[in-house]
Amino acid sequence: MQKARIGVTGLAVMGRNLARNLARHGHPVAVHNRTSARTKALVEEFGGEGTFLPAETPERFVESLERPRRLVVMVKAGGPTDAVIDEFAPLLEPGDMIVDGGNANFADTRRREAALRERGIHFVGTGVSGGEEGALLGPSIMPGGSAESYEALGPLLEDISAKVDGTPCCVHVGPDGAGHFVKMVHNGIEYADMQLIAEAYDLLRHAAGLAPAEIAEVFRTWNTGRLESYLIEITAEVLAHTDASTGKPFVDVVLDQAEQKGTGRWTVQTALDLGVPVGGIAEAVFARSVSGHAALREAARGLPGPSRTVMAGSGFADAVEKALYASKIVAYAQGFHEIQAGSAEYGWNIDLGAMATIWRGGCIIRARFLDRIRAAYEADPETPTLLTDDHFAEAVGDAQGAWREVVAAAARIGVPAPGFSTALAYYDSLRADRLPAALTQGQRDFFGAHTYRRTDRDGSFHTLWGGDRTEAGA
Repeated sequence: MQKARIGVTGLAVMGRNLARNLARHGHPVAVHNRTSARTKALVEEFGGEGTFLPAETPERFVESLERPRRLVVMVKAGGPTDAVIDEFAPLLEPGDMIVDGGNANFADTRRREAALRERGIHFVGTGVSGGEEGALLGPSIMPGGSAESYEALGPLLEDISAKVDGTPCCVHVGPDGAGHFVKMVHNGIEYADMQLIAEAYDLLRHAAGLAPAEIAEVFRTWNTGRLESYLIEITAEVLAHTDASTGKPFVDVVLDQAEQKGTGRWTVQTALDLGVPVGGIAEAVFARSVSGHAALREAARGLPGPSRTVMAGSGFADAVEKALYASKIVAYAQGFHEIQAGSAEYGWNIDLGAMATIWRGGCIIRARFLDRIRAAYEADPETPTLLTDDHFAEAVGDAQGAWREVVAAAARIGVPAPGFSTALAYYDSLRADRLPAALTQGQRDFFGAHTYRRTDRDGSFHTLWGGDRTEAGA
């Protein structure tokens, strides 16, 4: 009986395309789905692309895999993933591996990895970015799990991943939940990137008075320079598209309520747990949340605001480009700071430069300037923030005048720009000699005796605010 090198269970779009990608690269693939109709449809439609070994039962699926068994799970995160693990784990033996390619919460991945490790089974939480097209043509792949599991699994994943300058967009991220953690932050950065692009569009439309098709041309121009990226590219395509049924710009007939699947929210929640400021990502998540509260927005629509009279001159698009680039640097700096903090917290030893390297192709946030991020971490793996890297510090310094003008313009005409303004506030907070947190600490000590530290000597102190206001050491 022919054996498959790897198997995929869960044949919705992502699972099906990943299986096809493996088969196209010459790897015999076992395929299984809870409902066998999807398995049959895959083989009937795409059987000519490679070797597929269909299996109608979990037992047959496992039997068709060579040792060590590599079983890729492509089902919804949460309960469905646990159900599949519970179904397949009893059929596996020590040394086999279960690969979760979904968008799982990294805390669930850590729990599953620890439980299966006790049974001698490797659990590999793996981030896969690039959507359905990436899954088929070459995604960015972020596997966690043990180093031993990567020895057996890594060559296959590297083979099917995207390639940039011959380098696979796949690397072993680190132990247990490291892969899913990095994918989570990737998605958080994606949220911020998309929000900043949306704000740039909004400002070009309402401050500069440009039509969607004209803005599309602006984005096409930007995509030939330092902002070159997949998201800028597709933004131009969306803005240039005309709705067939109405003849209006496509963007004008789409409901302005954005959805989210949770990874952006997890990024912010985890950052709060780690004590890492990711305001740009948080504002992007909240912007989607605001857009979805239709009744709230309808109730507030009559609130007074400034006139949205077109006010921008011919150079405004260049100013927006600078603001967008500077804000984008901040968003990535915040995301990489969170990865750095998570790596330290959980002992993952994540190579930040390697993350920038594998995000250069295949994934949604692939962009030219990731090469600069890779170079920054290669030059100094311990750099505290990308904003202190010489290249990025110079770029943001050059952009800050235009950046401030754009944020001010948005405020003057009432165009919401939470991404731009929050990124600028973060930048100013980092570079400030002193922050008003000193007053905050004084307030906390006044109402709750929480103590404070001084600039001129060590230790914690408390002022007797309700008494003679003398100071005591804590």
